[in-house]
Amino acid sequence: MSRLNASTPKTIFASKTTFDALAVDSGEESEEEYPSDIENAQESVPQEPVKLTKSAIKKAQRLARIEAKQRQKQLKAEARSKEDVTTNTDSVPVDLKSSRLSVDDTSTMSPVRSITQSEPLPSIEAVMPETVKRNGSTPSEELPAVQKEVTEVEKVPPKPSVPIPGPESNGNPIPQASPSANGSTLKTTAKDAAINTEQVKKRQNVLTRVIWTFIMIGGFIALLLLGHTYMILLVMLCQTLVYREVTALFSLKTATPESQDVEPLKGKDPWSKTLNWYFFAVTNYFLYGESIIYYFKHVVFADANLLPFATNHRMISFTLYIIGFMGFVMSLKKGYLKQQFGLFCWVHMSLLLIVVSSHFIVNNILEGLIWFWVPASLVICNDCFAYIWGVTVGRTPLIKLSPKKTVEGFVGAFISTMIFSVFWGAYFMRFNYMICPVHDLGVSAWSSTQCTPNPVFMWKTLNLWQPLSTFLTTLTGHTVKTIPYAPYQLHLLTLAGFASLVAPFGGFFASGFKRAFNIKDFGHSIPGHGGMTDRMDCQFLMGIFTYVYYSSLIRVHHVTVGGILQTIVSGLTIDQQLELISDLTRYLERQGITVS
Repeated sequence: MSRLNASTPKTIFASKTTFDALAVDSGEESEEEYPSDIENAQESVPQEPVKLTKSAIKKAQRLARIEAKQRQKQLKAEARSKEDVTTNTDSVPVDLKSSRLSVDDTSTMSPVRSITQSEPLPSIEAVMPETVKRNGSTPSEELPAVQKEVTEVEKVPPKPSVPIPGPESNGNPIPQASPSANGSTLKTTAKDAAINTEQVKKRQNVLTRVIWTFIMIGGFIALLLLGHTYMILLVMLCQTLVYREVTALFSLKTATPESQDVEPLKGKDPWSKTLNWYFFAVTNYFLYGESIIYYFKHVVFADANLLPFATNHRMISFTLYIIGFMGFVMSLKKGYLKQQFGLFCWVHMSLLLIVVSSHFIVNNILEGLIWFWVPASLVICNDCFAYIWGVTVGRTPLIKLSPKKTVEGFVGAFISTMIFSVFWGAYFMRFNYMICPVHDLGVSAWSSTQCTPNPVFMWKTLNLWQPLSTFLTTLTGHTVKTIPYAPYQLHLLTLAGFASLVAPFGGFFASGFKRAFNIKDFGHSIPGHGGMTDRMDCQFLMGIFTYVYYSSLIRVHHVTVGGILQTIVSGLTIDQQLELISDLTRYLERQGITVS
């Protein structure tokens, strides 16, 4: 202790990081350890205060939060394991009541060694924020000193067992539980308890996932049978949930002011949330209004109440958008400009990727349910086959964003989906309810639906090459000269190829998105499946492709009553419309048709 009494011109103290890392509750340092503490403490204290940047402070706070969460999990695991090891500790053949330790024995027990056996040493990051606030030093500057002290603590040899006289010992050493054995037992028990808990959770998640999968399939088929209106409502519900989950990732509630003289929001962010949903409503009004006007011209342009909205629909939509734009500019607040403009861009990208995609899916429904049902089924089929092939023969990783995806699963799903699409689509093309474009929103699967089918649904025959015909005749025992086919089956191969090779990249995009925000799922809208975005990531991409492919290569343009009526109402004056009616009446009378 002479070193402690010696006078020194400098103040001797140990840093809080070093003291907390040792976790010493009582006792004094030995003469061999104390000088090293003094030197490390003097080195850790800077001569001048260092002003940290905002990024360094944020990083330190984030690391501290992560360490606190890990510490809480560790404490919970230790609390659960205490019940399991109680029987083991009680079975140690030591009579504590009859044991009498001498004063010398108790005084020579090392408190440092007992701490290392019973309590884990906290990590450096656990005390990092307090150290940063005190002297501006970083954990990397104090790490060598702490590691040195921890090494010295670990080098202290365990105290050998001594004979403790007692009524049952007869002077022989009483066997004591080895500290290392107890530590390994605690670790093993805690690990087993954690593994069992994890397995139970996995089984519960699998059961919940399977149950909700059947619920979703059953509900989807029920809505499909009820008619086009219910399918459109389902799409709108899905897009609303997806939009809510995506926009919730970017909020001003947790934003940090750009300057210190700006008052924080204190959890209040009314304008941004209101404007988010305002732009969502305006975009839906414009897109679904366009669909209604296009597919129901015979209703809209024949109704005097709906006519002003139909003829001025785009002007009304643009005016509503301008109102929202002006509201956003008026809501700009000093100190949060960068976050607010980032949110504005985020909302518009969400509208483009989600609402516009849903608009195309609704158009597919109105063109005929088969253009919605079959492509969506192909995406689900490809996902299922990719899982099956990946589990059975998957070995080679496909992409780093999704570590569970394998090349074998990707290729196997492609082949399986191509075969599945031909038979699946050929079955549903037999029903007029599936292939007819919508003319009345009140139709259901039990209604009598009649229409002129699209030529791609008409069966044709393909004359086989003579050597191939001979080979098939010999193989089957029947004369085979032609093979029936429908052009729709050839289009199905294209749709299946896109669903297998391109649509999965929508899922990879969503995986990268989640990694960027450090989240496992987008939400909890569907129990066992995560959020709605986790289920619709590939469907949006598939819906856009289906509409573009159909409208470019398959759709047949006919002259309809609604199209002619739209031309008359929007292109002719009242006098010209009356003249057209008079001429049309005279024409019908010459054909022997009386017009009253």
